[in-house]
Amino acid sequence: MLSAQADRVMALGEWEERWQEDRTGWHQPQVHKMLENNIEKVLAGRSQVKFFFPLCGKALDMKWLADMGHSIVGVEISEKAIKQFFEENNLSYSEEMVPALPGAKLYKSSARNISLYQCDLYNFSSAIEGQFGGIWDRGSLVAINPRDREKYVALITSLMDKDCRYLLDTLLYNPELYKGPPFFVPDEHVQNLFGKSCDIELLHSIDALTDRQKAWGLDFFIENLHLITPKTN
Repeated sequence: MLSAQADRVMALGEWEERWQEDRTGWHQPQVHKMLENNIEKVLAGRSQVKFFFPLCGKALDMKWLADMGHSIVGVEISEKAIKQFFEENNLSYSEEMVPALPGAKLYKSSARNISLYQCDLYNFSSAIEGQFGGIWDRGSLVAINPRDREKYVALITSLMDKDCRYLLDTLLYNPELYKGPPFFVPDEHVQNLFGKSCDIELLHSIDALTDRQKAWGLDFFIENLHLITPKTN
């Protein structure tokens, strides 16, 4: 079933266009329940964890974690999304160029615990911000072009500290009926992508079908939450 979407490609410009036109149906106006309900599993007793948010948009989850004392690093292609995040949360911020990332900009909250990079995700690396103790991947793996998944996984695993706890949200539906994004990512594919270097635990599987997905022509839509951790051996 993966073959149904294998050749689907979204250019970065198309994502920027969606933000410019406010066609951002994936954005949630509240903290994601999956994160809220599983935060203890991610923190595992740790405080002041450094979290990575790939394709962060303007997710409220970033401020929620920062307010707990964690530090946040996000990567997003849309300048509008990043500025809206700070403005809508009444956070003052600075803006600077990033010498190590030509063309990139860094938006940093004055409190200094939220740093959002406006750049192509694949230009980001551990050389920029080191490795992370936590990753929240909601709307990232399911948004990237399917043919780029191996490249994506190589980047994400390179950003994982040895004690990293990576929360991954994936979607199950019939890809013959909807071309995506968000894209169909079955559990066995998660295993194929991450299983060599990481342990994977399925935490939750919920029926997430709403009128929005019904309008796409879907009759089922399952949201799965995985906890991914580096193998210790």
